[in-house]
Amino acid sequence: MIRKLIRKVLELPSGMGKRRSKPRVIPLSQHGVRRDQLSTAALKVTSRLQEAGFSAFVVGGAVRDLLLDVAPKDFDVATNATPEQVHHLFRRSRIIGRRFRIVHVMVGPETIEVTTFRGGGIDDQNESGRIMADNTFGSQEEDAHRRDFTVNALFFDPSDESIIDYHHGVKDLKAKKLVMIGQPARRYQEDPVRMLRAVRLAAKLGFEIDEDTRKPIRAHAHLLKKEPPARLFDEMLKLLMSGHAYACLKKLREEGLSRGVFPLLDAVMGEDGDDLFLQLGLQSTDARIRAEKPVSVGFLLATLLWQQVNQHWQQHIAAGEKSLQALQMAIADVENEQDNDFAIPRRFSVTMREIWTLQGRFDSRSGARPYRFLEQPRFRAAFDFMSLRAEAGELPASLVEWWEAFQRGDQAEREALINEAKNSGADEPAKKRRRRRTSNRRRAESTGGGGEAE
Repeated sequence: MIRKLIRKVLELPSGMGKRRSKPRVIPLSQHGVRRDQLSTAALKVTSRLQEAGFSAFVVGGAVRDLLLDVAPKDFDVATNATPEQVHHLFRRSRIIGRRFRIVHVMVGPETIEVTTFRGGGIDDQNESGRIMADNTFGSQEEDAHRRDFTVNALFFDPSDESIIDYHHGVKDLKAKKLVMIGQPARRYQEDPVRMLRAVRLAAKLGFEIDEDTRKPIRAHAHLLKKEPPARLFDEMLKLLMSGHAYACLKKLREEGLSRGVFPLLDAVMGEDGDDLFLQLGLQSTDARIRAEKPVSVGFLLATLLWQQVNQHWQQHIAAGEKSLQALQMAIADVENEQDNDFAIPRRFSVTMREIWTLQGRFDSRSGARPYRFLEQPRFRAAFDFMSLRAEAGELPASLVEWWEAFQRGDQAEREALINEAKNSGADEPAKKRRRRRTSNRRRAESTGGGGEAE
């Protein structure tokens, strides 16, 4: 009773006030996960550490996924060896991190993240409870208490193929329940990103968030605004690249984590959240991820913000601007809105902008323009994007069919397609006259509206 009172007052994670928590050791016959299901790199790292006299376990999401019969994306290892000792054992390794030091061990093309068991103490916290430094090492038991969710606090020992479970993680996993270890409110204060992880894992795994774990999320959502934009951007990408992107976005809304936290997601999730183009784009991304095909982050971001760009584009056209000029203005509008709120790295924003810019060229199907368009490095990405627009009803399917035929056709077939487009009025003479008027206006603006020319 006294221990429970102490834990409640101090908000210690469950078990931290006890002398010792005896874990449940689950043998192979009861869980079915074998060592040959590990990657070669994970097996090599754990074996090398154990041969050197250290404890070493595969830990976290990899163990969880193996129990769910899902192939893990990567394998993490936890050990009682210090970062320096791990680095000394593996020639191809490096120590990274300041808040908590870890070791990246490279084995062939694979990188294994090796962490030393974290201790019960915390080096440094700010006024809101956020952990600023966390390089106190401890035992496996303490490390288990410091992990976020019970299903992520499972240790797999390759030497005897047993699973060590301190927090009934296997039971919660079978119940498809996401349970925070310790006091959820305090854990969210220590690291607000845990709220995003709860949403991502629940959506990805189809788990229910335990009521005690879910309840404090809405009240602590404001803490995410204090996180570095670059870290939030990385977490957003994890959500979008989870293979369940749209489900994650809907879950963010349900738990009160979208408004004011992710300006970029605020922009794309309408009040009803039923934008067909966005759904189709994210479903396409999910399908590629599940099929283990590469995904362009620039393409994905272009999909997210297209609704905004398209709205501005149509507004500028309605105001009398030529289509291509209106599109450039729309892109500038959206970029200006985003630049102040969200840090999209340039390597992604350049691709995003190119895909948008090329959308205006699909209407140009006369003369040599279609041939020149095919030579654009981003043509295929822009075409795939345009196909999504047509699927969402923004464009006629005949435009997609024309460009598909043009890509496949020989010289004669392409010329026939160009003539067909010309006869159907694809390029109107009025556009040329309008271009001339626009050029005259630009010339006037560049000279101050009638001032002295060059």
